[in-house]
Amino acid sequence: MKPTLLILAAGMASRYGSLKQIQQFGPSGETIVDYSIFDAIRAGFGKIVFIIRKDFEKEFKEIFEPKLKGRAATDYVYQEMSAFVNGYSIPAERTKPWGTAHAVLCAKDAINEPFAVINADDFYGRDAFEKAAAFLNNQCKPDVYSVIGYELGKTISEHGSVSRGVCAADSEGNLAAINERTKIYKDGGQIVYEEGDGSKHALSPDTPVSMNFWGFHPSVFDLSEKQFSEFLQKSGDNPKSEFFIPIVVDHFIRSKQGVVNVIPTSAQWFGVTYKEDAPGVQASLNALVAKGEYPDNLWK
Repeated sequence: MKPTLLILAAGMASRYGSLKQIQQFGPSGETIVDYSIFDAIRAGFGKIVFIIRKDFEKEFKEIFEPKLKGRAATDYVYQEMSAFVNGYSIPAERTKPWGTAHAVLCAKDAINEPFAVINADDFYGRDAFEKAAAFLNNQCKPDVYSVIGYELGKTISEHGSVSRGVCAADSEGNLAAINERTKIYKDGGQIVYEEGDGSKHALSPDTPVSMNFWGFHPSVFDLSEKQFSEFLQKSGDNPKSEFFIPIVVDHFIRSKQGVVNVIPTSAQWFGVTYKEDAPGVQASLNALVAKGEYPDNLWK
């Protein structure tokens, strides 16, 4: 059975100011996620599942159904705040979704095979999808998951700070810990992350970081459901709390239920963290098309 690609597309980007998941960047009007889907299909993925909000379902289907018809199966899942709360009383002041791990959990009934998870607004590169497909087809098991590790220096925005999951691997190349650094930026000739107290710490450009490109066995759904229940009891009353994928992964590792392979890639990541990033994304895609990495019309 071919692996599935699960695309996290339910979020609206407050910093970008628009529905960037359907912003057109390619020479024939392609979105960033078009390139991810194209790379996934040619790497051997068989189904694309979108996690979206119902209020832009129509736009998504109008854009992607004609492109993907006959190329890959599609499905749509909605991240509803009430999903999987199992009677928990949602605080009235809660307005934002529960986070990325909850979004993945919402796809439980749509996926029965090994699958990858990506963000809709990040360009990951062909190499990453080929490595992810190889893992999902040959190594993924209930006790073996994966994360694609990008070189930090290839994931920095020129227009402000970024948040990255800094990965620490053990001697066997498995994830030992993932530390979320919420303020990473270039400072002179080096890359630093800033703590809440204002202190700065240097990071090497080749430090492996997670860009939310995960490889999972369907067993992750039961694990996530249990963890989400605990999360609600501990943090559900905080209207800003979020149930992130690394929370589930960290529990998976620390409870010794399995390992997470860190799969390195030298691919250049790019995305629209800030509105000012958009021209650079467009230029990068045009350059890849000019080099022959992609056709000038992906779905022609």
